[in-house]
Amino acid sequence: MAKIIVFNNDSNRMETYYRNENEAMPYNNNRTLTVGEFRGSSGSPTLWTTKRAMQSFNTTRFLFGRAIPVGFAFKRPWEGGHGSQSQHYAGVSFDAGQTLSNSERNRLRNTAISSRSLELCGTSCAYSYLGAF
Repeated sequence: MAKIIVFNNDSNRMETYYRNENEAMPYNNNRTLTVGEFRGSSGSPTLWTTKRAMQSFNTTRFLFGRAIPVGFAFKRPWEGGHGSQSQHYAGVSFDAGQTLSNSERNRLRNTAISSRSLELCGTSCAYSYLGAF
């Protein structure tokens, strides 16, 4: 069972949840992102994110109209990421789309950009593998 700390941007407070790997992340609609998908291969017993990051994922997923494959959205810096590249998976960035075709990945990227859903998160929220945002 994971301890999940969520910063609620609306109330300016931290919230704590306890969820199993196969349960939906807090603030996730229709169980489209499980704790296991969010965690990926991280060994951390405690995960963290923001309400806005979850809302951004919900919006993008809804507009995309199908599942968004997420490899992980949480890693501690010493747990890796993209080797010597960006290590930004602190619960507000999603390693998404790596199993999609190039055309579907482009459609997902365009959906995220045109929806402006990433702006909900602020400057730290992004989707990796989809190109630079």
